Amino acid sequence: MKRYWIIVIVLILLLIGLFVLDYYGLLPKKSYTASDFDIHTIYADMDYNQNGIDDYTDILNGAKKEAKRKPKYVSKYYSGGYPPVTEGVCTDVIWRALKEAGYSLKDLVTEDIEKNREAYPNINVPDPNIDFRRVTNLDIYFKRNTMILTNDLSKIEEWQPGDIVVFGNKEHIGIISDKRNAKEIPYLIHNAGQFRLEEDTLQRWSKKKGIVGHYRFQLQ
Repeated sequence: MKRYWIIVIVLILLLIGLFVLDYYGLLPKKSYTASDFDIHTIYADMDYNQNGIDDYTDILNGAKKEAKRKPKYVSKYYSGGYPPVTEGVCTDVIWRALKEAGYSLKDLVTEDIEKNREAYPNINVPDPNIDFRRVTNLDIYFKRNTMILTNDLSKIEEWQPGDIVVFGNKEHIGIISDKRNAKEIPYLIHNAGQFRLEEDTLQRWSKKKGIVGHYRFQLQ
């Protein structure tokens, strides 16, 4: 009888371990692409940095480089605004991805705040060193200046590589990957201090926090 309970406990621990590994995206999992589901991939008309690659693909590539680099999750203020490449938070994924396409998100956000101060009621005193690294400010900026898209994950074809997504009470932000799961839902490239920065977690974050913003970087 004692041996039986030992086996049961071991099996329960194994199941819990597998659940935890799966929850944090540590188990091997097959990924798919849009073409596997006959989903049309949208490319930008703009090649801002004139490198022969459209902006959306550049943004995606920049996010993927950040995911591969896996900077340590460190949230603090930096003089000059930019953290070292070995450190970052969720907002750093965004400006680093846009930098790959030739855009300075720091300059864009700073300029918009200067010209449209009333649009950012959450800012008491503007500070270019940190304003572009606040999710609330980025959500306001993207809502004002880029293409606003659906927050509904069931409209699967509208979720495209390089899109920007904001969660919860303006508390987290990430970029849509070109990878998809078996349900056609894209992976998310983001930094919340997790092991893998590109992971099949978009639906989980949607259920956990709710999607409050979905944007495509096409300046209006």
